[in-house]
Amino acid sequence: MTDNETQLPPSIRMLQLLNGFEVSQALFVIAELGVATELLNGPRAVHDLASAVGADADTLGRLIRLLAQDGVFRTSGDTIEITDLGRTLADGPADSLRNVARYFRQTHYAPFGRLIDTARTGDPAAAIFYGKPFFDWVNESPELAELQNNAMAGFTQNARGDLLDVFDLPPGRTVADVGGADGTLLAELLTRYPERSGILFDLPSMVSAGRATMQAAGLDQRVEIVAGDFFDSVPAADVYVLSAVLHDWNNASAGRILNNIATAAPAGARLVVIDIVVPEGDAPHPTKVIDITMLGMLGGRQRSETEWRRLLADAGFTLQRVVAGSGSYFALEAVIA
Repeated sequence: MTDNETQLPPSIRMLQLLNGFEVSQALFVIAELGVATELLNGPRAVHDLASAVGADADTLGRLIRLLAQDGVFRTSGDTIEITDLGRTLADGPADSLRNVARYFRQTHYAPFGRLIDTARTGDPAAAIFYGKPFFDWVNESPELAELQNNAMAGFTQNARGDLLDVFDLPPGRTVADVGGADGTLLAELLTRYPERSGILFDLPSMVSAGRATMQAAGLDQRVEIVAGDFFDSVPAADVYVLSAVLHDWNNASAGRILNNIATAAPAGARLVVIDIVVPEGDAPHPTKVIDITMLGMLGGRQRSETEWRRLLADAGFTLQRVVAGSGSYFALEAVIA
């Protein structure tokens, strides 16, 4: 919150919060139309910009005016310039979130109209809205499944920051990326650890793109791609990696995944959870917003370090170390107790 915002009357500040859905939709429009991408090469007049992205110039100008107050754009008369913040909605930058914005618009926004039902029943708003579990609904559409893979790969890579530089993977010949989607993370890990082999494990619809990922990285001879359901069983491995997986599930479901890993793991195997650790207290933190995303879409949750320790202990694991990087993700290393 800025100093100016803290000086506003409470009713005006509350009105700003209530109107947050309009800001979200404006950002979704900018991402979907590719406005930020068009501005990467320099400032543009709003009429020229609107023509390039297929938008009404007056409407686009008003959306830009709204978002400029939050630092997404800079305006000078009729000329629009993108900021570093706005560049995250463009294709190309390493910290791009354009696919995340497009994914949220198509999958997340409408179900949150049912958050009141979640508050009353505990059931995910998305399951109520779509009439089935969210991932089941997404996987019915190859286009949405691909967008989800692309969005989550970009998001988790940004959220990790330099975590893989400061965290040394525990020893073990075979690394299983459980719930590894298209294998982006596993490819990066095996590139860093050339003496190891890997297993990419996820639902058939999720790992279908994994072979291309491994071939592009020159790793197809070192990776076994296994389709399956981690609620049923997982392959044997020396090191298990769960990256941005357990936050999708409530404690009971997350415990089933961990129990299956404990059952399959040989003696001495290690577990590495790459996920968010929510700070204690009332201070603002973006992970607290992501926690509500998990609640509304999946019935999942983000966890504090205390909650992580409890979850792992209930499944028979001992948390040995927690390593922070420059992003919002941590590495939590555990062994079977």
